[in-house]
Order: sequence, then structure tokens, then C-alpha cells
Amino acid sequence: MILAASVASLWGFNFVVIDWGMRGIPPLLFVAIRFLVVAAAVVFVPRPATSWRTIVGVGLFMSLGQFGLLYTSMALGLQPGLAALLLQAQAVFTIVIAAGVLKERPTVWQVVGVAVGVIGLAVVAVGRGGNAPALAVMLALAAAASWAIGNVISRRAGVVRGSGRFGALSLTVWSALVVPVPALALSFAIEGPAAIGTGLAAFGWRPVLSTLYTAVLCTIIGYAIFNGLLARNRSAAVVPWVLLAPVVAMASAALLLRQIPTIAEAVGGLLLVAGVLVTSLRSRRVAAQPSGPDLGPGAESGPRPGTGLPASTVPKHG
Repeated sequence: MILAASVASLWGFNFVVIDWGMRGIPPLLFVAIRFLVVAAAVVFVPRPATSWRTIVGVGLFMSLGQFGLLYTSMALGLQPGLAALLLQAQAVFTIVIAAGVLKERPTVWQVVGVAVGVIGLAVVAVGRGGNAPALAVMLALAAAASWAIGNVISRRAGVVRGSGRFGALSLTVWSALVVPVPALALSFAIEGPAAIGTGLAAFGWRPVLSTLYTAVLCTIIGYAIFNGLLARNRSAAVVPWVLLAPVVAMASAALLLRQIPTIAEAVGGLLLVAGVLVTSLRSRRVAAQPSGPDLGPGAESGPRPGTGLPASTVPKHG
């Protein structure tokens, strides 16, 4: 699974690239520009087989909400490695929200995984270092919750890894259409016209490379490769590789930015990842148990109620 590990590494290093490119650029403006580039791919990718209501909902929560809050938290001083870890809480939030909204009863192992993940989050929150402001941590968790809401919207609409050979990439690209205008409006309201002007004037080669990495390499190419792997292999063999992303993010932040996590952050992060791994592996094993003829890879993409995480809990683009 060299390809899966490579894509997960791209997504993990993505957090360092965001931090590197966003310096001097207002975060919400940076989000607007990133998704403007992603949305340009609609000319090559067919519209997903779902309603505009779902596309808009996913765009508002899984893209605008998630990345607007994430970028803002990093602009406030949240380290890339810790941001990558906290964002993994989306799996925990998805199970909780799906249980309340979709009435999907979690399995025993999902409950265990959620409990372990919550403990990990508590350890991170209590033992965070001085370079992780409380507001930044809260915004990162809000980003994870926004991502989880997007997951549930997608699950409720019955969106699976369909849309022909483009799979979930179609929903990712088309939902990006929703992001640029609201993100720019929020940037004007919150960051101000002066900050936007300064940011655009400072938009040199570093922000350009960062945008190309996040929008093209991580989102479009990375998701296309990962979706191809899901089409050829069972989810349980592919999805756990995603947990390499926060490990790569923390390692690259430590090596390149000298951002060493505290002991509490490291322990709490390990607990959070362990909780996500338990909910993912155990639930997908249940979903993968044969109950009839093998209908192919698409049959796995929408777990039956109560059997596993929504297919959209696979990270979008970090």
C-alpha cells in the first residue's frame, strides 16, 4: 500500500505547507483562494449524483466551515502537528452526530473508540503547550465538528463513492463552488478590507506554491489516487493508512519548524488516534462481513445504519 501511505503523507505534510504559505495572508482570504483553484476543476469532473442541497451543505460545512476554522486556528498560533491531530476528532464527532440525527446506533467498539478519543482530547486540552492558545484549540475542534456535520449531510443524502470513475472527488470539487464567495465575504467582515489588500499584495511565490500543493496535489490528485485505491480494495485495507497523516504532520513540524509536542500533547494525540483506529477498524470489519454476493467496491461505500462510519469520514484533503 505504498500509494495509500504516500497520499496520507501528502495530507499530513499539508498542514506544514499551509502554515508556511499563510504567513502574512489572512486565513479566510487564503481559504477563498484555495477553493477557487479547486472549483476550477469542475470543467473536468462531472457533477456528483446528488442534489444541489447536499452539494451546498457539504460545501458549507465540510469545506468552508472546516477549513475556515482550521486556517484561523493556525493563524492564531496552533501548531501544524497538533492541528492535524485535533482534526481527527471528526470521526468521533461524526459517530455522535449520526447517532442523534440519523438514529444510527453505534456499535460497542464505536462507543469504546469515542470514549478513548474523548479522553485523548481532554489530555491534549489540559496539557497543551504555551504555543497552543485555548481559542486556537477550540477553533480546531470546531473545524472537526463542522467536518463531521458535512459527513452526516453526505450520509443522510445517501452519497457514496459513486459518480463513475471520479467517485467522491466529484462531490469534493463541486462542493468547492460554494466556498470562495462566502469565504471572501467573511474575510471582508472579519479580517477587513485593509488586511485583504495587504494579503493580496504579499501573495508571492510561497502562498502560490502552498495553494497549488493544497488545492491541486492534495485535493485533486491526492483524492483521485485515494479514491482509486478504495475502488480496487476493501475500505479496511485502505482507510487506516489515513492515520499516518497526523504522524507525518507532527514529525515534519518537529523537523522543519522545531515544534516539539509536549508529553501531554503526544500522549493525548496517541489516544485520539487510537480511538479513531478502533472505531474505523472494528466497524469496517463488521461492515465487510459477507451477507450475500459481493457487489464490488461501491457496495462498501455506504455502511448500513449502525455498522460503521459514513464513507465520507475519509479525509477530504487535509
